[in-house]
Amino acid sequence: MKKIIIAASLIAASMAGLATAQNNPISQVKSTKKILVTYFSVPETSGVDASSGASRIVIDNKLYGNTEYVADVISKETGGDLFRINTQHKYADSNHRELVDYAKKEAETKSYPEIAAEIKNFAEYDVVFVGYPNWWYDMPMVIYTLFNDYDFSGKTIIPFCTHGGSGFSQSVKTIGKLEKDAKVVSMPAIPSKNIEKSTGAIKKWIADQGLNK
Repeated sequence: MKKIIIAASLIAASMAGLATAQNNPISQVKSTKKILVTYFSVPETSGVDASSGASRIVIDNKLYGNTEYVADVISKETGGDLFRINTQHKYADSNHRELVDYAKKEAETKSYPEIAAEIKNFAEYDVVFVGYPNWWYDMPMVIYTLFNDYDFSGKTIIPFCTHGGSGFSQSVKTIGKLEKDAKVVSMPAIPSKNIEKSTGAIKKWIADQGLNK
């Protein structure tokens, strides 16, 4: 693979940033652009809630992973196509400690999981939202696989991240280094403890960028 790169913030400050931040405004990106919302998320079925660090939110009796829920909101608000990144390896979804330990091992060994399905007609998209949880102060390794496997040249990349207190860490800067021929504009990071409450602020940010449908 051609590209390899492998702090905590207050929850209240993060929510304030989500409501008001204009991180490199992209109002020049018109809503007529073709939008893709791609994300990696592992909804945890164990019954523990997000306060324990688990990626889990239940809305209308449907289980979402934290990043999955945000991706769904973004897709509905922008009209963008939704693509969930699944891996050939199945991550533990019923044991939070096993999941995070495996994620740490992947990062330490620089293992790049194979993505199970191809994004169809990727070249046609102008704006690509890329969502992921913050695992061990970085993107999950499969997000590195995504950037290795696809050509983002000329596209606008909008990272979005759910986290337990670490925000994006350095992941936005990493994406900028990996994708020098793309424009990278991040949404504010979203605290896992406030996923559902952040819906209105997510919609406002999208509207402020002129990306709502």
